[in-house]
Amino acid sequence: MDEAPEDADPAETSIRTVLVAVATNLLVTVAKAVAAVLTGSAAMAAETAHSIADTCNEVLLYIGVRRGGKAPDQQHPLGYGQARYFWALLAAVGVFIIGGVAAIYDGVQSLRHPEKLSSVPLGVAVLVVSAAMEGYSWRTARRELREEADARHLDLAEHIATSSNPTPTTVFVEDTAALIGLALAFVALILHLVTGSAVPDGIASLLIGVLLIVASFLLMRRNAALLIDESAPTDVVDRLRATVAAHPWVVEVDDLVAVRIGPNELLVLVRIVPEASCDLLFEIATMRRALTDLPVVSRVEITPVLSRR
Repeated sequence: MDEAPEDADPAETSIRTVLVAVATNLLVTVAKAVAAVLTGSAAMAAETAHSIADTCNEVLLYIGVRRGGKAPDQQHPLGYGQARYFWALLAAVGVFIIGGVAAIYDGVQSLRHPEKLSSVPLGVAVLVVSAAMEGYSWRTARRELREEADARHLDLAEHIATSSNPTPTTVFVEDTAALIGLALAFVALILHLVTGSAVPDGIASLLIGVLLIVASFLLMRRNAALLIDESAPTDVVDRLRATVAAHPWVVEVDDLVAVRIGPNELLVLVRIVPEASCDLLFEIATMRRALTDLPVVSRVEITPVLSRR
């Protein structure tokens, strides 16, 4: 049933993940920018744009975590959890616009007007250091995802595909794309050293652009799905239904809907056929308390019906 570890605050864990990513990308961006200027490499310029995009996006994710953590009020009785999906969606669009388009433009310009690169060893050194820092950020995001996946008894890929927490997923996907992009830029610089040609550099920049657009599309699709009240995973719904049906006064579970209203937050709507002789008000109150005690259930509405429609 759990979608996050019960002994951890998902919002605080996500904030730590974002802050590590922001700090890492700020350092990486400066290093890549200096190397791009000194080497004249289109791939390094593409990676600089990539890191700028990642830094801006992680600031958006931080805003999303803070906004999404606000308590429910009269205007938003179900809370602000979905704000995180909105800001994560903006971050995904930023990857496409700032990172992907800029990288493709640099690659096209490099192939149209190839120029010999300079200070290539410096560029290689910067890429190696950047990979180490990006790897640390990637590992932080992966650790948060791994903890969430273990709590749900899923493997990492299944959890990422169905997770309702956009922050570590976005950081993980962006950092994975960053590490692949760094590898492409590294290969391009090595090929330039060997062949003296600037063509591999331009091709690497194009590939980095395509990589970022693919990553952006995956993130946009996931956050768009979460924004339109996506249902909880089937296994979670089945376990909620079993929990309701286990109450001895419940004759039948007519219907049960569980939708996500924020990361690790579910709104559960239940229609039940009760026994005629039960103390209905007391039993419904007991069931509501049992359901809201579950870590992922934020609100429950229970409707008794006479018979199945």
